[in-house]
Amino acid sequence: MNLSLILSEAFQGLRRNASMVISVILVTFVSLTFVGAALLMQAQIQKTNSYFQDRAQVDVYMCSSISDGDTCVDGTATEEQIASVQDQLDGSTLAPLIDEWSYESQQEAYDAFVESFDDELSGLITVEQTSAIFHINLVNPDQTDVIREAFNGVAGVEEITDQLEYLDPLFTTLTIATYIAVGVAVLMLISAVLLISTTIRLSAFARRREVGIMRLVGASNGTIQTPFVLEGIIAAFIGAALASAAVLVGVGVGVEGYLAGEAGAIPWITLADAWYVVPLIVVLGVLMAAISAGAAIRRWLRA
Repeated sequence: MNLSLILSEAFQGLRRNASMVISVILVTFVSLTFVGAALLMQAQIQKTNSYFQDRAQVDVYMCSSISDGDTCVDGTATEEQIASVQDQLDGSTLAPLIDEWSYESQQEAYDAFVESFDDELSGLITVEQTSAIFHINLVNPDQTDVIREAFNGVAGVEEITDQLEYLDPLFTTLTIATYIAVGVAVLMLISAVLLISTTIRLSAFARRREVGIMRLVGASNGTIQTPFVLEGIIAAFIGAALASAAVLVGVGVGVEGYLAGEAGAIPWITLADAWYVVPLIVVLGVLMAAISAGAAIRRWLRA
């Protein structure tokens, strides 16, 4: 098999079908960019979820003077009721499930509220109207229901909240966006496969005389098919390279350059994560092109 001849035939085919090759490159570029974006979005979801799970707290709000629940009929939680909650947290049932807990008195909760908001808003509430809070960090964040069951209906306890519940809409939105990106990527990959197959068949038809001569002189099927397969691979590789560049630029500029600066408390994906995705994009593009181009030229030769 003459490698230089095969490469010459492949590049000649690319020149003859320049417009179709450009179409293959663009479709491959768009589809693989969506693939890379979907992979990185999933990595971001996992990283964000893990970060907040390690830091999320379960908050037990004690009754204040304005609480109106069934467990707050006596008004503000008494010292005995607060001590009872503390005893349960330190008891043999809950203690093994708790990493650590802290108590924020009414005054401390009010001071934190004043610090978070301006003076006008802070004047709308008094210390007596502010709930004392137990902040609880669990060993396993999925065991929130155990804390709920332990303090649900307990006198002096107004409400039990899980901070992760507030993040569920965010994770749901990101997951839906990932599914959309995957769906678009699949549709575009199908389009790329069909376009590669069409391009290869057109290229083979344009060179049908050369193919006929190669058959007459006894060239093997591998020698005949390889230039056409290389055409598809080269076009797809260029598209995959452009998609890889787009993913790296997007993460470097959009995530590390902007989002990480605007919301630095959240662990964002980095260029290191993007570089892990790049080989997958390239391999997927090359395999897709090799399989579709090979199948297309074999079908044409058999026709």
